Amino acid sequence: MTKKIYEHEIDDGFEIYVLIKSADVRLAKNGKKFIAFTFQDRSGQIDGKYWDAKEEDIKQFVPGQVVVVTGKRELYQNNPQLRISKLRLAREGEPNSPELYMESAPLKSEEMVEEVSQILFEITSAPINRIVRHILKKYQVEFFEYPAAKRHHHAFVGGLGYHTVSILRLAKTVLENYPAVNRSLLYGGIILHDIGKTIELSGSMSTEYTLKGNLIGHIVLIDEEITKACGLLNIDEDNEEVILLKHIVLAHHGKMEFGSPVVPHLLEAEIIHHLDNLDASINMIDTALLRTTPGTFGERIFGLENRTFYKPKFTQPTEE
Repeated sequence: MTKKIYEHEIDDGFEIYVLIKSADVRLAKNGKKFIAFTFQDRSGQIDGKYWDAKEEDIKQFVPGQVVVVTGKRELYQNNPQLRISKLRLAREGEPNSPELYMESAPLKSEEMVEEVSQILFEITSAPINRIVRHILKKYQVEFFEYPAAKRHHHAFVGGLGYHTVSILRLAKTVLENYPAVNRSLLYGGIILHDIGKTIELSGSMSTEYTLKGNLIGHIVLIDEEITKACGLLNIDEDNEEVILLKHIVLAHHGKMEFGSPVVPHLLEAEIIHHLDNLDASINMIDTALLRTTPGTFGERIFGLENRTFYKPKFTQPTEE
């Protein structure tokens, strides 16, 4: 039982330890209950359905539990899934600690903290700097621990901070190429654009949307945090720099149908919208291709219009 989920080939039978990330109880057409699971280990997440679930199954197989799954890896509509034949809780003496099965960012938390801290010195607008530092300090622990999403991109421990650091790195290149871009607005907007997810999401373990996350959402939540910060720091909320910073975070999804109450009307807002999409898209494609055989197409990616991406056999020659 040493192989991870995605170390198994399609149609491989196996018995593996995995963590239950989510467990939704649903009704089948025959009126019987089943559990729609999302399992995970450090190789990624995968769905599986447990049919004819009894009440005792529903009570014990809950998010955060480590289980032993007997079954095989399959494809369903070009998406990976587990066909479950047997399921039980991991026992004492077995590897039953959830932390063993959680993916994490490729950077350590302290490395991300240091990188973001250095960027703060380049935010020369006094009100933007003070607001960003205040909110970052308030949510620092969660910011560098939480995932960036429940499911689709950077959905791992530290994913929120790593996503932000990745966009900051992209922004440095933008600033080198386009000197007209306002550095304070760009860096301040990037650091704050998703920090509302520390309120929207429940955490890195068995991530769910909170009540505020479901009913308000991270975009409006961070706008509220900027307003609170202005009050505590005695910063005029009608200051142009504050209004521009708010516009950036409110517009970063780019379109109203994607959740932004306004569309970008600032150069920096437009840039952040595209950098945010670019980093999220690359992460989703990278994740799919990591578990794809060269010369074939990967799984459908929900966040990219259910498109599939081809993994070439051709590889870039390495320099000697």
